[in-house]
Amino acid sequence: LIVNTVTQVTNTPNRIAVTINKDNYSHHIIKQTGIMNINCLTVDAPFSVFEAFGFVSGRNVDKFKDCEPLRSDNGLAFLPRYINSFMSLKVEQYVDLDTHGMFICSVTEARVISDRETMTYAYYHSNVKPKPETDGKKGYVCKICGYVYEGEELPEDFICPLCKHGASDFEPIK
Repeated sequence: LIVNTVTQVTNTPNRIAVTINKDNYSHHIIKQTGIMNINCLTVDAPFSVFEAFGFVSGRNVDKFKDCEPLRSDNGLAFLPRYINSFMSLKVEQYVDLDTHGMFICSVTEARVISDRETMTYAYYHSNVKPKPETDGKKGYVCKICGYVYEGEELPEDFICPLCKHGASDFEPIK
């Protein structure tokens, strides 16, 4: 699982909160199974990792078709490259946040894989996410993936075809 909202909320017992958009297939699977793995990406993870694991749904695509995943003790996959650690989590509590669901989880396994620096959300935006080519274009750009919508007005119900985020995650081309 690659998400941008993972937080340690307590240390005794060790609890992690993971917040996921209800429209994501991952949300459905986690609600159904009560378990998940979190991959901590390193700064050397290329944009293709985000495309393969963050911008497409596992409902329609085998996300691991181009790599051979490793397995944790809970039987779930974790990435064989571009991570410095992973955590296996068991859902203890669920909080409904309207558009999102927050899973409060206990840690059942955690492994350090390498000492490579962890990628932050800020690092991703500054160094990994491609800069959109907007020269001479009028429209809006997705703040998440860089998709460019060309047009005078962005429909309120527009969904990015790449990352599936809504119109609120777009900004006008400057």
